[in-house]
Formats: sequence, C-alpha cells, structure tokens
Amino acid sequence: MPRYKGTIGILTGGGDVPGLNPAIRAVTLRALRDGYRVIGIKRGWAGLVDLVRDVQADNTPHFEILTEEVVSRTGRTGGTFLHTSRTRPSHLPKEAVPPHLRSKYTDDVNDATPTVLENLEYLGIDYLIPIGGDDTLSYGARLHEENVKVVAMPKTMDNDVPGTDYCIGFSTCVSRTVELTNALRTSAGSHERFLVIEVFGRYAGFTALLPTMAGAADRCVIPEHPFDMDHLGELLVYDRNRNPSRYSVVLVSEGATFSDGQMHFEGEETDQYGHRKLGGIGDRVSAELRRISAKHNDGRKINVINQRLGYLVRCGDPDALDSMVPMAYGNMAFDLILQGISGRLVCVRHGLYNNVPLDVVIGGKKLVDIERYYNIDRLRPVFHSLQNRPAFIVTSDL
Repeated sequence: MPRYKGTIGILTGGGDVPGLNPAIRAVTLRALRDGYRVIGIKRGWAGLVDLVRDVQADNTPHFEILTEEVVSRTGRTGGTFLHTSRTRPSHLPKEAVPPHLRSKYTDDVNDATPTVLENLEYLGIDYLIPIGGDDTLSYGARLHEENVKVVAMPKTMDNDVPGTDYCIGFSTCVSRTVELTNALRTSAGSHERFLVIEVFGRYAGFTALLPTMAGAADRCVIPEHPFDMDHLGELLVYDRNRNPSRYSVVLVSEGATFSDGQMHFEGEETDQYGHRKLGGIGDRVSAELRRISAKHNDGRKINVINQRLGYLVRCGDPDALDSMVPMAYGNMAFDLILQGISGRLVCVRHGLYNNVPLDVVIGGKKLVDIERYYNIDRLRPVFHSLQNRPAFIVTSDL
C-alpha cells in the first residue's frame, strides 16, 4: 500500500459554471506531486450522503480517486466532471434519503450530517475542499464547526458570494452575455424592435450591470432596486429613437422586481435550500413594454424580441479569466493545507489574492452598491468616478 502525506477530498455543488474543472485540476496536480491522495466526491454533498460504507458496494457514482491523467484531460473544459447537485445534507427531504439510510432518517426533513461525518472518516479525508456558492459553502462552514478541516473556493456566475471580489464562472458569464446580446442586435435592428434579454442574478445584479457597462445594452434592471415599468418604457423609446437602426436593448436580471417588489417564479417547488426556480420576468417585461410603448411613441406600439439566455452563459469552456483564477484558487487552497490552516475561503479581496474566514459566507449577500454603481433614474451603470474602484465593480466588504 502506498503511503500518503494525507487525503484531500474535493467536490462541486450548486449550478455548473466554466472554471470548475481547472480548479479541480490545480488542486489535484499540486497535491499528487507533493505526496497526497485526492478523492473526487461526486454530485456535490450528495456523494457524501449516498455513499455506502462497504468495500463490496459499488460506490463509483459517489466518489473516484483522482489522477493526473483524469484531471489533465478535463482541466480545460467547462462544467464539472465530478457532477453537481443542490443537496443540503442538513435539510434532507425524506424522498432524497438513499435506500440504505431510510430506517435511520424517517422525518419529512432530516439532518444527515452524522452520516456525512462518518463517510468522511470512512474515506480517510483529512482536508475537504468544497467549491460552490454561498449555499454549498454554508454547509462547508457547518462541517468546519463539526471539526472537519475545510478550505473552500467561491463559485457562482452571479458573483454574489460575500468576502471575495471574484467567484469562478463570473467572467465567462459576462463575456457570453456581451457576445450573445451583440449577436441578437441584428434581429432587433432588422425589425426595429425592443430587445429584452433575461439573465441570471437572483439577488445581485452584477451579471446585468457589467455587460451593460461593457456596452451590450442601453439599460438594465437589477434585483437591488425595484423599477417602474412605465419609466423603463419611456427610456427605451428614447434610446430607440436615437439609434440609427431603430432598436434598443435592456438586460433584465431574473431576480429583478417591479415596484410591487415581487419576484417572478416558474412554480411553487423549492430546492433543499428553500429557493424557488426563478424565471418569467423577461416575459412580463416584454409584454408590458409592447403594451405601454404607444404611450411614448406617438400612439404606435413597438414589438419586442424576448430572449432568456439561461444556460447558454454557463455552458462550454471557460474564458481566460476563468482559466487563470481557478488555477490560483486551487494552488492557494493547497498552500493553506500545507500550512495546516482550515476554515478559510480563498478569494480575491480588493484586487489581491487572499483568504478570509469561511463563515463569511453565512453573513449576508454581496450586492451591487447602487449608490456608487447604478443610476436609479437612468436604469444604467454609473460611468464616472471609477478611479480606485474595484476592477469588477463589486465590493468584498459586507
């Protein structure tokens, strides 16, 4: 049997984004070359719930031993080869309990943390590296309280994890949003229409604000500030009339709200973190724009092209930034392990690579500072006084 300095477990949870595989690759290559064993936990926290502690059991759906060959082959690709889920072991519904645990967990909602701890011990994991958003990482913080050594990486295209300027996946999301919006301009211009594009962003509007700042749209509406539909219509008619091609563009965050403050959901069902699936705000904005456009356009209605970008901005290969930052995060996480440090979140803070206490992820949401970066009257970014501001127009301070 080979002797290892220790065993590192790594998992990805929540939504997929480009940059996860490069992060896994960075940790694995450093660790293997330094004499560690690396285990990839599959399907996020689900792998640590569903694992069967029996050498005769087939646990290939739940974990795999990582090698240089495996991570080098996938390290430049998008998604996560370890797969992912939104499983929350501390709030596990009865229907999600695996068959071999059904006699142990019989409540409608169960805390399966004792099983997770037993499975971590069974696998011999000394350090655990979860990569995810604040939902995934909040359970990582829970495990740290249970004396599991956890070093975490922030991931989410919304870029809303507290404590860091940057989350894996954000740059690719912004790049794709700009690219796809610019492509859709040809149709909007051909038909002289409004172009309404719904983008991700449940609580934070960075994925609408940054592409608008980059010139992809005339206006954007974001979750941090409710908007008046009539005012948006007036602005878009104004933009359309000034455009030689007779069209205008608005980016709509999925979590944006009208003046009534109500989010728009696809249904009533929630995930294990209590989130209902967002969707439909772009449809309603489009319908309302067409209805009210005549009021601001000499009695003539303006038709609308309505597009939800959805998974188009989170699929495919990572861009340059989402290839470099995960490499840095992976190496920083392993550096902390070599120093015997845990309970930390690697991050970019005030433009510099750093790390912060992991429990920062349960302290609140990171949101657009609308006083600094969003003009609530013009429904667009603030383009002045940017000197000495963060590069990504976000703040890592709560």
